[in-house]
This record gives sequence, structure tokens and C-alpha cells, in this order.
Amino acid sequence: MTFKLLAVSAALIGMAVTGAVIPGICDEAARATPVVTAAASQQTAPDFTGINNWFNSKPLSIADLRGKVVLVDFWTYGCVNCVNTLPHVTDLYAKYKDKGLVVVGVHTPEFPFERSAANVQAALKRHGITYPVAQDNDSKTWNAYQNQYWPAQYIIDQNGKIVFQHEGEGRYDEIDRTVAKLLNASS
Repeated sequence: MTFKLLAVSAALIGMAVTGAVIPGICDEAARATPVVTAAASQQTAPDFTGINNWFNSKPLSIADLRGKVVLVDFWTYGCVNCVNTLPHVTDLYAKYKDKGLVVVGVHTPEFPFERSAANVQAALKRHGITYPVAQDNDSKTWNAYQNQYWPAQYIIDQNGKIVFQHEGEGRYDEIDRTVAKLLNASS
């Protein structure tokens, strides 16, 4: 009887871990659809609030960036998925910065060691990040965007409206196309 109970328990745990019990947990198609549970699409982008430090820039505001296309990238250097997206974000910045794209990284820490300005500065250097980065230790900008995940990208149009949102890795071509389309519309 004990062996049978152990076998059934192991099978149930295995099903839960693989997603067989919770539909959609491993469904890549479900994760690839735009998420609008946070700051809603076409909503005016919230400002950068409660920022502890700015790196690579003077303090910025959404109002100051009107007329430009803005990519806001929520990340933290201790997040593997965030680090995996950084090459795309830095390449996008290099490709479009002279055409009017502004990238603003919002470093919102998950762990206490990520709150150190020196550690953030070292991470920026290590990853070759030259675009503006706001240190959001108290999650005030994170909360203003109603963000829930690392990494998360928000594309803001020239009128200050959120026109695209993505959480997690991937969709790099779609992000690039969205930025290019917005920049071409303003040329």
C-alpha cells in the first residue's frame, strides 16, 4: 500500500512539474501573445518616479521625451532572462539611437545586493550598456507601470502612449519592427 501511494504521488508531482496538470503552463504560444494586464496599451506612459540614481544620463521624464520613440526596459542584473535580453536591447539602441530612439533601462532589484549603485554600475560596464538607466530600488516606477515581471519592455510612441508591451525573452524581430515603424512615421 505504501509503495502504491508513493508511486501515485510521484506521478502527480511529475505531471504538475511538466505542466500536464496546469494547462498552458508550458504553452509557448500563450506566452507569445501581447500581455496587457499591466499598463494598458494606448495608455499614457507613467513617469519615472522614485528613482534613486540615474546612470549614463541626467534625470529624464516622459514629458521630456515627447516627440521621441522610447523603449522602457525593466530589468535587474541578477535575472538570467534579463541578461539574455541585454544584447538585443543594446543592439536596438545602437541601431536606432541616431534616428530618435531613446532606451531607458529601469533597474528594479529583486534581491538586496542588487540595490547597490556600485553593483549596478559594474553591471552596466560588464554588459556594455551606455543608454540611460534609472535605479528603481523602491519599485515606484515598476508600480506606476503596474509591471509584474523581469524583463519587461514597453514601447512608447512620440505622443507618450504605450503602443507595445512584452514580458520575458523573445519577440525581438517584432520589437525591432515596431520601433522602425514608429521612427519611419516621424520622418
